[in-house]
Amino acid sequence: MTQTPLLLAGDFTPPTRADWEAEVLKVLNRGRPEGKQITIDQAMARLRTTTVDGLAIEPLYTATDVPLGLPGAMPFTRGTGFKTSPATYWDVRALHEDPDAAFTHEQVLADLQRGATSLWLRVGADAIAADDLAAILDGVEPDLAPISVSSVDDQLAAARALVAFFKASGAANARGNLGIDALALAARTGQAPDLGAQAEWVQASLAELPNVRALTVDVLPYDDAGASDVDQLAFAIATGVAYLRDLEAAGIAPSQAYSQLLFRVSVNADQFTSISRLRALRRLWARVGEVSGVPDGARGAVQQAVTSWRMITRDDPWVNLLRGTIATFAAAVGGAEIVTILPFDTAWGLPDEFSRRMARNTQLLAAEESNIGRVADPAGGSWYVEELTEQLAQKAWSRFTEIEAAGGMVAALTSGKVADLIASANAERATRLAARKQPLTGVSMFPKPDEEPVKVRPRPATPERGGLVPRRDAEVFEALRDRAAAADPRPAVFLACLGTRRDFGGREMFTGALLGVGGIDRPSSEGGTPTEIAAQAVASGAKFVILCSSAKVYAEQAVDVARALKDAGIGTVFIAGRKKETAAEDVDDVIDGEVFDGMDVVAFLGDAMDRIGVAK
Repeated sequence: MTQTPLLLAGDFTPPTRADWEAEVLKVLNRGRPEGKQITIDQAMARLRTTTVDGLAIEPLYTATDVPLGLPGAMPFTRGTGFKTSPATYWDVRALHEDPDAAFTHEQVLADLQRGATSLWLRVGADAIAADDLAAILDGVEPDLAPISVSSVDDQLAAARALVAFFKASGAANARGNLGIDALALAARTGQAPDLGAQAEWVQASLAELPNVRALTVDVLPYDDAGASDVDQLAFAIATGVAYLRDLEAAGIAPSQAYSQLLFRVSVNADQFTSISRLRALRRLWARVGEVSGVPDGARGAVQQAVTSWRMITRDDPWVNLLRGTIATFAAAVGGAEIVTILPFDTAWGLPDEFSRRMARNTQLLAAEESNIGRVADPAGGSWYVEELTEQLAQKAWSRFTEIEAAGGMVAALTSGKVADLIASANAERATRLAARKQPLTGVSMFPKPDEEPVKVRPRPATPERGGLVPRRDAEVFEALRDRAAAADPRPAVFLACLGTRRDFGGREMFTGALLGVGGIDRPSSEGGTPTEIAAQAVASGAKFVILCSSAKVYAEQAVDVARALKDAGIGTVFIAGRKKETAAEDVDDVIDGEVFDGMDVVAFLGDAMDRIGVAK
């Protein structure tokens, strides 16, 4: 053993930001002539990205002045310090919503025997019947496994059923959540919010079930409808404040009210934003507790992180396993006390035993084999995470104060302000999804052709509701695939590949994959004279042709081939790339459009099917 410290970077000069900027310019200016080279400000603008909320994501972060603080201490940015299990470090909460009571009872016991540490039962007309709750929970020890309920139809019936089970079991130390959340119910149904019963339930819970939280601040209805990260934070804090005021009016002190609230929030495959959003929510809620007079140690927001339903895809559902894994990582690193993973086949129907096991084991692998939970706030001190947390917290607090100034969350929900904010986020997101700047693997990028449908039992019919409309990000692309699949014959676009594979290979692959997003077949030709290419296109039965090649070959052949295609009766001819690559003045006479990276893929595919004659 040596007493001399090992200096791994001791022989290297520490790099400076100026050194990094010089390397950036070297790469981005490669091949640019003198006088056309970009500046570092222009380079940073190209490398910088923004979120739907307008948050700036920089290409490089350096030391920040944001106070780091201690884990488990005020302002709780770095976690509340609550750990529910020495094995998993967080509560592995399994969701059950299958109305088949016998099957659900079997799956409840399987979950608890094989690693889940708590249960979440959704009660309602399209889920578990309240009267079946006791039978489903037969054999469950509520002193050992926390139990939570929620409902979109009748929250009070679900709460009564769970309390009855707790009392019948003699569980004085029962833990869980009664799922009462008047604003989330109003958001789902469109009904006027009614906070009237909440204080009574909180008082009863404090007196009879001190370890059970009566209220939930459920942000999932807003995430399902498309709310941005900033808006989700603002809605959560505004809802919590509305409940504090309501309970205080009934004589319940803020410190007691804090112990009765559970925040149910979303996490998704944007792992750093999800991590930062969990951290920011704790910081904001701690600030509310501070001004409300809640003791320091009780100000932490206990969060149940649920993988976002909106990110789930129907097509190529196996990729949902990866999305769920990333979101689980984000939930654990972000400090969520409770984590629920939606099964990968959620968009298809009711999950089966296999998909439930995969959802459960994803968490167990993360906790017990990857040991993510062993370190408190492992992202703390990351300049990127700290800056992103700061941005989210500041912008969300501003939005929260805007909601408060307009009368609070009840008024914001009933006046349509919440819906307007969500609509604005959806409009921006739709643009990004359509241009594939926010890609969906297996759906808008790298679609899997001819995939087999997942075999599951269908979900019960969902009652008509007038609240916020839930929408998955993938739905617009799935609708295009459905439109193509319903056509007979299947729609096709002919790819006229000019020159050799070296000339057309890249653009053929790009265009073929783009057409695959809409489920459109793509017969093709390789090389040949304009007359031969036109004959092959006609023989394929195509009405739509896209030219694929390099700028050099386009300049030599594109217009002649396009003219031959038009003369042969082909109605529409596009070019993969830009028309200007043909160097022809009359290009607009024979080439109708362009296919390129960054285009509105949804609009293009819909227009292509219209031109081909596919029924809507």
